[in-house]
Amino acid sequence: MTNRRARLRVLAGALAASLALVATALAGASGAEAGGGKSKKLVGTFELDAGTCDAAGVATGSYFKMIQPGGTIEAGPVLPNVDSTCSNKDVTLLEPGTDGGLRTGKYQPQPDPAFDATGNGLADRIHTPTGFFGIDFASSTNKTDPQTGEQVPAITIKVKGAKLSGNTSAYSVAYGNQQFNQGAPKPDESLPGLTRKLTGTYAASTREFELEWVSQIVGGPFNDFTGIWHLEGTFKPSKG
Repeated sequence: MTNRRARLRVLAGALAASLALVATALAGASGAEAGGGKSKKLVGTFELDAGTCDAAGVATGSYFKMIQPGGTIEAGPVLPNVDSTCSNKDVTLLEPGTDGGLRTGKYQPQPDPAFDATGNGLADRIHTPTGFFGIDFASSTNKTDPQTGEQVPAITIKVKGAKLSGNTSAYSVAYGNQQFNQGAPKPDESLPGLTRKLTGTYAASTREFELEWVSQIVGGPFNDFTGIWHLEGTFKPSKG
């Protein structure tokens, strides 16, 4: 009887220890899933899905919106683009440029000259020049920000778990012989007005992404207008 009780105590102790190990493992897995461990830089090209618009005017893929001064990110009002190919003129659809999309870790500088004779932007590496009230706007990333003249880092995007974050301060738009910084944060690291840093989601298994940042214009004819940049597509890592 004594030996039997001793064996039962040993078995009970072993079972308790096993359950404790299982609980610890589950807690660790849960924490890793929730926090995603350390953030990791995604270096390569965020290749864009072209923007599309359904019959109801709902956009998917990559697109741009411009909020009018005094508006909000959630409710606008948005400046309608008469040149938009979407039935919902609040949305300006984007198509991938010669690089396929937005690069991280390297600049995608604007050409020289940056404009044609009528003020159309000529940069075409990120997305194709896109009509906006009769003039094409074009996006680029440059070591020296064309609007402010300040030095800015190349675009960086990080993933932690399935969440994206990043710095797009180098993002610039050329339009109508004018330069507009459309990054977040701004070159001086500020977040004026509605400006919001890049956020998004990333599926490691497919490398599909959806990201967005918001940048309020400072100075010039569009002062206090705010750009919303929404990009979707597939990430292509750099080789080596």
